[in-house]
Amino acid sequence: MTKPNNKTTLQEEKDLGTFIAQATTTDRWQTLSYQAPILPIHAALLRTGKVLFFCGSGNDPNHLNTPYDSVLWDVNRGTFTRQAPLLNNNQPIDIFCAGHSFTPDGMLMVAGGTLRYDPFYGSPFVLMFDPITEQWIKKPSMHSGRWYPSLLTLGSGRILAVSGLGVDGNLNRQPEIYSSTFANGWNTFPATSALPQYPHLFLLSNGNIFYSGARMGGSAVTPRILTLPGTFTQPIVEKVVPGLQDPAFGDQATSVLLPPAQDQRVMIMGGGSGNTSTNRVNIVNLKATNPTYVGSRNLKYGRKHHSAVLLPDRTVFVCNGSKMDEDTTQSMLPAEIYNPVTNSWTAVARQNVPRVYHSVALLLPDGRVAAAGGNPLRRVSELRLEIYSPAYISRSRPIIQSAPQALSYGLQFTIQTPQATNIKWVSLIRPMATTHSSDTEQRLVDLPINFRNATSLNVTVTDNRNIAPPGWYMLFISDNNGTPSVATWTQLS
Repeated sequence: MTKPNNKTTLQEEKDLGTFIAQATTTDRWQTLSYQAPILPIHAALLRTGKVLFFCGSGNDPNHLNTPYDSVLWDVNRGTFTRQAPLLNNNQPIDIFCAGHSFTPDGMLMVAGGTLRYDPFYGSPFVLMFDPITEQWIKKPSMHSGRWYPSLLTLGSGRILAVSGLGVDGNLNRQPEIYSSTFANGWNTFPATSALPQYPHLFLLSNGNIFYSGARMGGSAVTPRILTLPGTFTQPIVEKVVPGLQDPAFGDQATSVLLPPAQDQRVMIMGGGSGNTSTNRVNIVNLKATNPTYVGSRNLKYGRKHHSAVLLPDRTVFVCNGSKMDEDTTQSMLPAEIYNPVTNSWTAVARQNVPRVYHSVALLLPDGRVAAAGGNPLRRVSELRLEIYSPAYISRSRPIIQSAPQALSYGLQFTIQTPQATNIKWVSLIRPMATTHSSDTEQRLVDLPINFRNATSLNVTVTDNRNIAPPGWYMLFISDNNGTPSVATWTQLS
């Protein structure tokens, strides 16, 4: 069994990070010359290429019931615009610690949030953010409150809400689904087992849902597969997935659906128990008849509060976090990258800003990663912004000259590119909507290449809506060296 990795001193980590930064000259971190105007506790990449940050009351009880802002970050221009999430009576709505996922038309649903502090009570309110009008829209409320819930977009385009603390501060064990066709917006299922707060959920190819074992706070809950019933009067069926090493260390772990999504493998990495962290990594093959977690190569550093981002070269980038809860002096500044093909981790350039609780990281359409936030012990609001440029940014990159802006399931279509003869992969990557080390949205879907000529590729979209839920995606091509293009946006419907 893998044990928590507490052997390396902070000074040794710093020395190693310095060595890595000197040795790896083709990737780099850049701290931007400007800061975020609010604490980026929640972050989502919209189909316009802009990044939405919001924090509601921002983990400060003195800000409860005061006006809140969200901001839209134009990364290319380095500018921000503000929006106010309001109820119909123009009263502020606190979306601090809500859940979120994308609708098929590219709107971001944000459900739940904070009714009160210490103890926390969850809000039932629901908003959508429209990336085109750049405004919040009130939607029907859930049946009960949710603070620290997870939302998951299904293959039908409907949205499942699970867990979170209710309006009474008790765990909400009644899942519900949103659809614009439902009379009241939401329909509920009978209660499930006590799924933890911010459970990491993944939509599987057969329509089932996998809870990875990663969570925010609370007690360990065994990973499991959830099968949605045919009617709302029936309970959700739960099947335990065994084998997870150090299951108590799922607090503030992170997990991803490894690329490509068709492989149906989920990785869980790091996490904490009490004030310590682990570097354990486990992978489960969910295509198996009886899926079981197995050990994999460990992270180079024990981490909690960290972020994992799928890169378009089909690797997994990990940054942020620390080995000792919310202690920035124990931050793991060297980032690292996992290669699923070689089953290996590589330490890469060192972050400039230590980021722990309430930090985020997400993929940008040009293949870089934005890192933001950090809120240790409620005393600090880390507003500095960083951009990570992987090594491939400095290479000659393939170019997408043209591709459809709308795709359908099972479609064969053509991509024009002057590098057609040298393209290895075509990928759809769903944009991230992340908070608290959790992201139910991101996935990389392979588009098999059928044939090619000197200037074009013919590829096929999966016909499985559960592999690629309807919505907006970034389309990348990658050459035989794994170097990706800049993305173009396309809607799968």
